[in-house]
Amino acid sequence: MSVSAIALRYGRMTSALLALDDAQAQVLAAVRPLPAEEVPLEHAAGRVSAAPAIAVVDLPPFASSAMDGYAVRAEDLPGTLAVVADVAAGMPATRTLASGEAMAISTGGVVPEGANAVVPVEHVVQLANSVEIAERVEAGAHVRPRGGDVAAGDVVADAGVLLGAARIGALAAAGIPRIACARRPRVVVLATGSELVPPGTPLGPGQVYEANAVMLAASLAAAGAEVERLAAVADDERAHRDAIERGLSADVLVTSGGVSVGPHDLVRRIEAELGVEEVFWQVAMRPGKPVSFGVRGETLVFGLPGNPVSSLVGCELFAKPAVRALQGLRDPLPRYERGLLAAALRRNEARDELVRARARAEGDVVVLEPLAGQESHMIVRASAANALVHVPRGKGELAEGSVAPYLPL
Repeated sequence: MSVSAIALRYGRMTSALLALDDAQAQVLAAVRPLPAEEVPLEHAAGRVSAAPAIAVVDLPPFASSAMDGYAVRAEDLPGTLAVVADVAAGMPATRTLASGEAMAISTGGVVPEGANAVVPVEHVVQLANSVEIAERVEAGAHVRPRGGDVAAGDVVADAGVLLGAARIGALAAAGIPRIACARRPRVVVLATGSELVPPGTPLGPGQVYEANAVMLAASLAAAGAEVERLAAVADDERAHRDAIERGLSADVLVTSGGVSVGPHDLVRRIEAELGVEEVFWQVAMRPGKPVSFGVRGETLVFGLPGNPVSSLVGCELFAKPAVRALQGLRDPLPRYERGLLAAALRRNEARDELVRARARAEGDVVVLEPLAGQESHMIVRASAANALVHVPRGKGELAEGSVAPYLPL
């Protein structure tokens, strides 16, 4: 969808601030999922599937024992049965089980022909060459049927799902050696500001250590991006232009700082001169109101505020969902957890607020304790929080003890 079409669909930017959910919708409307590539299964963890992955074999591929015990014919029980073989995993029986017989079997072993149940070892009395079983059993007891988990030709992983450890294991068990995954988005992160110097160097007058770019890079890499972090640039037009032009060659450019209206805020103007079409600027939220979003060709461009907490919030709400959507993830927006508020939070009629809080478990319930000093945008203070409570715009308050959505940090 073109920038103009996005504007027509969601409403052109006016003097009123754009609502948070509308801004997120505009970002996702501009995303074009990246092409797929074949990935060896051992390298697919954390990737997003681009096409359904189909089981090659039945799983399990044979009727197998769910317990250590004895393979039997259910119709022979109760009774005393002669033990005629020992079936280990990977070593099937060489003959059919006959009436009046049992075979010792390990978990995962092939249930022999003629047997239709397994009796756990703790339920038998073991004699010299036989076992005594006092209780009846149902046919099928403790037997995993062939194809009971998945049948050959079934979908093991649909398109658009994140491939975690359990899914990787299921794919391997189903005989799938490679899987189609969306290409990882290439993201360039750039921090701007003459006051920024790398950690480890002496601070001069008015200088601070640059933390935003490394923070944003870590967050975006966790969302599946391949991140290149450029050196911070001073408030100089040529330095800005060179760095931004380099960043525009990526799938996503994320800048930090320089998106407000001060004389040294150069990012939006220089991006416009380089052909970036701005979709929106300023969102009705706190922190992070001055966030901007634009496109140039297929490149998505996010301008995040220089305040570290605002930058982190903008990344969580806009840039990371875009990175997930580029990979074809079916639900790329932030996934909120739910907890109980330890203190009331007043709502703002004009904007959504993201309140820093400490989430702690009390039994089966997560309690959210809002932190003091919300006006501070220093990341050291913010790092004491492990949650962002979403307070939607509106009247009144979220009362103490009420259920509230939050993003884990």
